[in-house]
Amino acid sequence: MSARGPHKAMLLAAAGILACTGATATAQGKCSDIVVSGVYCSVDIAIADHALPAPRVDILAPGIARPLAFAAAPAEHRPQHEGAPPTHDVVVTGRASWEAPDPLAKVNLKTFEVTQEFDKALLAPIALAYKDVVPKPVRDGVHNFIYNMREPVVFLNFLLQLKIGRALETAGRFVVNTTVGVAGVFDMAKRKPFKWRRRSNGFANTLGFYGVKSGPFLFLPIVGPTTPRDLFGGAIDRLLFPFIYGRRITRPQFTIPLAVLGTLDHRAEFDDTLHQLHDGQPDPYARSRDFYLQRRQNEIDELKGKGRKNSSPMSEAPTLPITVKERSPEHGVVEPSPTPPPADPPHVPADRPHP
Repeated sequence: MSARGPHKAMLLAAAGILACTGATATAQGKCSDIVVSGVYCSVDIAIADHALPAPRVDILAPGIARPLAFAAAPAEHRPQHEGAPPTHDVVVTGRASWEAPDPLAKVNLKTFEVTQEFDKALLAPIALAYKDVVPKPVRDGVHNFIYNMREPVVFLNFLLQLKIGRALETAGRFVVNTTVGVAGVFDMAKRKPFKWRRRSNGFANTLGFYGVKSGPFLFLPIVGPTTPRDLFGGAIDRLLFPFIYGRRITRPQFTIPLAVLGTLDHRAEFDDTLHQLHDGQPDPYARSRDFYLQRRQNEIDELKGKGRKNSSPMSEAPTLPITVKERSPEHGVVEPSPTPPPADPPHVPADRPHP
């Protein structure tokens, strides 16, 4: 065998390996479920009737991705057959981190509608009367007292999240407001020389901070918008109160007035927010749902250093005009490929006779 023989055999083997690799990559383009960078994408095999190259993912920030697109081959390079249906491009969109699924949408919507009727008939008139009749300094005192009681829970969750600076600041707020602020009636900690603003936190945020998913969206009577993660986290927060303040806090003579005042305070404070979410909106349920989910996710993102700084806590009414992001499509969007223009007929000179 000549010296060129081994080299020629190696080249043929390499060409065969490359051909097999290309065939494998082509076959992988037709899978039905593709996971790219943690974002679930669904591709319909019936639509993806031609081989697709590898997907291109454009990550803007952790948890935020532009639509994931499978760039199909140019139209002129696709095989076309007479009578065959036109080919399609498949565009797959990634779900944002705040977009909890809503499989019980019909039940949730019915509960939402009943809640709105109850609010319109009873709760809103009483809450607005409370706001009009009770002087603002008294209402502020009630508000401050209720939220000062939650500061130990906020402190413990900052510790669990290893946010030691915020935990110490929250402990300082509780000490200052409980003593100088007369059991928290006056928020002295937000004034000079402290300037410690109130922060919202709870075990639901701690679960989200460590990657626990929210689960499906729920709209429950009395509770309102929530998720399984938020329900469980809120229950843990409430279980801590008897350990912090003693069992006397669970007695009806204390819990009933506190619950009534807390409900009226919350409804009166969020009155403008509810008008922005519902009035003149084509789908107030969806807008309320997504507003809740986005605020919760922003609190968790802020704990991770990714959210908006100094945004209003979830327990407080927003101070800025409300903006609600739209949801991404649930499945791939099928876009028809552009049909190439028909070819021009051959030019026949005027002086040339037709056959």
